Amino acid sequence: MLRGNLVLHLLPPRLEAMSMTSRALRIIHTPTTKLLKLSADSENLRIGKMIHAQLIASNENSRDSIVETNSLINLYSKCGQISSARKLFDDMHERNEVSWGALMVGYLRSGSPLEVIQLFKSMLSLDCVPPNEYILATVVSSCSDDRRVNEGKQCHGYVVKSGLEFHQYVKNALLNMYLRCWDVTAGIVVLDTLPGYDVFTYNLVLNGLVDNGNLMEAVGVLARMVADRAAWDGATYSTALALCASLKDLKLGLSLHCQMLKSRVDCDDFFCSTLIDMYGKCGKVMNASKVFDSLQVHNVVTWTSMMTAYFQNGFFEEALNLLLKMENECIPPNEYTFVVLLNCCAALSALRHGHLLHALVQKSGLKNHTSIGNALINMYSKSGDIEASYEVFSNMVHRDFATWNSMICGYSQHGLGKEALTVFGDMMAARELPSYVTFVGVLSACAHLGLEQEALFYLNHLMKQYGIEPGVEHYTCVVRLLTKAGALDKAENFMKSTPVQWDTVAWRTLLNACHVHRQYGLGLRVAEMVIRMDATDVGTYILASNMYAKAKRWDGVVNIRKLMRERSIKKEPGVSWIEIKDTTHIFVSDDNSHPEYLQIYEKVGELLAKIKELGYVPDIAGVLHDVEDEQKEEYLSYHSEKLAIAYGLLKTLTRAPLRVIKNLRMCDDCHSAVKLISKVTKRVIIVRDVNRFHHFREGLCSCGDHW
Repeated sequence: MLRGNLVLHLLPPRLEAMSMTSRALRIIHTPTTKLLKLSADSENLRIGKMIHAQLIASNENSRDSIVETNSLINLYSKCGQISSARKLFDDMHERNEVSWGALMVGYLRSGSPLEVIQLFKSMLSLDCVPPNEYILATVVSSCSDDRRVNEGKQCHGYVVKSGLEFHQYVKNALLNMYLRCWDVTAGIVVLDTLPGYDVFTYNLVLNGLVDNGNLMEAVGVLARMVADRAAWDGATYSTALALCASLKDLKLGLSLHCQMLKSRVDCDDFFCSTLIDMYGKCGKVMNASKVFDSLQVHNVVTWTSMMTAYFQNGFFEEALNLLLKMENECIPPNEYTFVVLLNCCAALSALRHGHLLHALVQKSGLKNHTSIGNALINMYSKSGDIEASYEVFSNMVHRDFATWNSMICGYSQHGLGKEALTVFGDMMAARELPSYVTFVGVLSACAHLGLEQEALFYLNHLMKQYGIEPGVEHYTCVVRLLTKAGALDKAENFMKSTPVQWDTVAWRTLLNACHVHRQYGLGLRVAEMVIRMDATDVGTYILASNMYAKAKRWDGVVNIRKLMRERSIKKEPGVSWIEIKDTTHIFVSDDNSHPEYLQIYEKVGELLAKIKELGYVPDIAGVLHDVEDEQKEEYLSYHSEKLAIAYGLLKTLTRAPLRVIKNLRMCDDCHSAVKLISKVTKRVIIVRDVNRFHHFREGLCSCGDHW
């Protein structure tokens, strides 16, 4: 009555009314192995142990005890008790292929792929039981989990030798192993040489190729599926849409969407989020919005996908506005949601909104996620609060290479080279491997500090030591370093002698330096070169005009203007904005649209009067208008950044720092004026222009008058 006594305890109360005879008839025909299988499949360890205890108590030595022991190994393996499973296995006098396979699967499930490989080697050395297709599939899968491609290839050889390579389990395991071990060529060979694949196999290959970035090979597999008339399921469409997103192939994406609608594929949340992502990456944010709006129920994945689509297409405010709607549906954001929203704040330099998101992160208990910490560092840095960036950085529990890069590059963008190099030293002490981006920040810091020898050491020795090939961004930092020191000829020779494809950013760096150091002859030559490279670069035309104007060559100014008209190139108006409490105030040069413009203009006049006492002289040479000097001076007085700073001084507390964002390069006159304004008002004024951050403090700027 072993089985009968045990099952009596497992029956639900509703069966207690049944007659004893009826229950006994049902129970006596319930095999122990079936009960163990049910316990294993439901991962019910308590009941499984009860069955095991009954088996031990009965001390049965039936001929099918090996089957029962295999069932126990399977139970303990699936319930996470791998040590108990191994003890049972080791105590067996006789084993079959199920015994070996059950324990191997247990090790694989418990995250011990190396134990699977060792067990397989023991199985082969004992030469007792030949491995079947299920065991070989498990062993190959363990190689893929641990990315042991050499052992995987040895297993592949054994599979071929055993003649089991045509089994579907084995084929899929081999394909997965090669793709996860980044051996795409071997994976394609398996696909080409072994016939007979189902939709699961094709999905496996497509996923592996897309994840590895082998996009054209994935397109080839997709074409093969069409040619073979293979059935597609939701997973196939999702992977194919992810491929379209990576390729930014809108035409293919639209075709897939149409085919999916015709096939009436079940559109689950994951599928719809992939569809939104595809349209977002292909620049069709309205299509993404239509897919999102068509969903009857949204979850955090679809909300985050829609926010990401808005972010990727520059609709930052729209992405931020979705947060309130998401909260209204009582769906809490996850770490990925916060990362997207914080990146939107960084793009807008919306510091106040970033503060609110930071508070929400802390309230939600997600502050220790590394990705969120990195996004906070980036947001505070790009919003002008580098001190808050470092506070987040110093309080992070876990840091990855992106954390260090964000802090180093943040300091460099703010002109704080010494601090950037200090963080880089800490990164080396922490034994974190630097990356391509790390050295862009480090070399930029050297450029700010004028450390030529150190920069060349990093470029020529340390980067090679870490196997990083210098790129145009690194060489541009060296150009910036040389030009800041006034060695323009040396910088030009460096650019001519370095075998790299220089871009317009690099030549613009030299051009800016020519403007700062008043070497207009070289500057105009460089300007011509930049215009040949990019005839639509407005900034180059403006710099060329400024240099002609400062040289009092008005004919050159006229020629530049004529060239701009012929090419339909218009100068973008200067716009500056400042956040006061929860409102962003936007100013344009000579702006009188602000409701308090009279007080603002009065404050500007007051500030200019004070700084003139300190020696300020308006730099009218850069004014392109061929008018009287008084008119030029008046034109300079009401540039957008001066208006924004004046308004900030009117509306903020004494000693509070001011943060102003400008869409163009800060002009020479405003730069000189704001330095002195910071001195007379005893304020820290931070201005972010199109090139960099300027920290004005006590009459000095962090850029060292080179920007």
